[in-house]
Amino acid sequence: MADPRGFLKAGRELPQRRPVDVRIRDWQEVYEDFDDTRLQTQAGRCMDCGIPFCHNGCPLGNLIPEWNDLVWRGDWRAASERLHATNNFPEFTGRLCPAPCETACVLGINQPAVTIKQVEVSIIDTAWDSGWVQPQIPTRQSGKTVAVVGSGPAGLAAAQQLARAGHTVAVLERADRVGGLLRYGIPEFKMEKSHLDRRLEQMAGEGVRFRTGVDVGRDITGEDVRERYDAVVLAVGATQWRDLPVPGRDLAGVHQAMEYLPLANRVCQGDADRSDIDVYGRHVVIIGGGDTGADCLGTAHRQGAASVTQLEIMPHPTEERPAGQPWPTYPMIYRVASAHEEGGERLYSVSTQQFVDDGNGRVRELELVEVERGASGFQPVPGSERRIPADFVFLAMGFTGVEGDSWVEQFGVTLDERGNIARRDDYSTAADGVFVAGDAGRGQSLIVWAIAEGRAAAATVDSYLTGAASNLPRPIPASARPLTV
Repeated sequence: MADPRGFLKAGRELPQRRPVDVRIRDWQEVYEDFDDTRLQTQAGRCMDCGIPFCHNGCPLGNLIPEWNDLVWRGDWRAASERLHATNNFPEFTGRLCPAPCETACVLGINQPAVTIKQVEVSIIDTAWDSGWVQPQIPTRQSGKTVAVVGSGPAGLAAAQQLARAGHTVAVLERADRVGGLLRYGIPEFKMEKSHLDRRLEQMAGEGVRFRTGVDVGRDITGEDVRERYDAVVLAVGATQWRDLPVPGRDLAGVHQAMEYLPLANRVCQGDADRSDIDVYGRHVVIIGGGDTGADCLGTAHRQGAASVTQLEIMPHPTEERPAGQPWPTYPMIYRVASAHEEGGERLYSVSTQQFVDDGNGRVRELELVEVERGASGFQPVPGSERRIPADFVFLAMGFTGVEGDSWVEQFGVTLDERGNIARRDDYSTAADGVFVAGDAGRGQSLIVWAIAEGRAAAATVDSYLTGAASNLPRPIPASARPLTV
């Protein structure tokens, strides 16, 4: 354990966010530096809790008390090794994960939880800066080949594990750059893409081959992929976005969030001088109160929107843990992301009735109505209709399953009732040699689940290829569910 009295001597402390009027003028990450001494004090708050429920809160099973203790003692290199033992990409999770480990922290029962996420990202940043993160090249090759379709966190985790097991791995990505939603869905201010690029460099050094601009199902058929490779891992994500079929949906200016965010990221990557959807000086409405909505919000601020309004059909969450969501579950409470600090208005318990035409085929206003939850769902409150200005509307209402269906038949797999690829507990599918990991099989979920599933699927694939028990870790079955109510 770390400092036996640490949690009694120090309170929870996090790094400061850069001033709003400064950070909205650039696309850099929002947090300021946090010195090692203060970070070690925070790591020292980790208790000798007997049963570390943070392990259950984290799908990766991160060895949190161990690396907290090592950081407190100043052994950063050993802390990095323990962190990498369960997580291929802690620089991603340390920036993007909502930290269910912290809501499961035993200290969090009656005090502010340990700053697990901040310790994690500090360990890996120190490891990179110190040159400890190097390619892990296998001592011998198996002679087996694997195609990983999709280069999001699940696909990258599976590819890295399999390459380290000695297999020849090719990652097939339909976009022009590798990274999936990490590349084009996550704004730069949440994770600068330099973190992704240097991890991809490491993977290339380990022998992983990246093939961009390959749309499996069109440029190459599923049958061809199965014929060329000894095994296939489908990690295509759950990118079929949920739509909003109300009057005016086809008006210009109404876009899906994932039509908007990638364009802004391309500008940050230097691929374009200006986004094709630029909201400078315009009134923006975002429908959806989750992380994707917050990403749109922060992007609109940086583009100089005149106003931004975020709509949520659910009621305003409480600031305290609800009685029906006890520790150690992940509670649905009111949270303020960095983008919310930067401005805009958040409206709860409202539903969109229609998008109003400006007379030239473009959206001008959005008509909404307040709603109440009843036995049969959300019901409009009579007389509560009103209109708000809307030059652009972004739909950030989540995803409903995998995108497209022609490639499904080509690979010989099937979809379940939720639109995800049907699979067994070991990540295998109905097609021999075809496996699935991440959101494609689980449905829209957290980055930690994607990485955990990529690692677990890799162990199954390794056993399939070698005909023997795998030495790769197999942390979770495909049927495992989050530690939530």
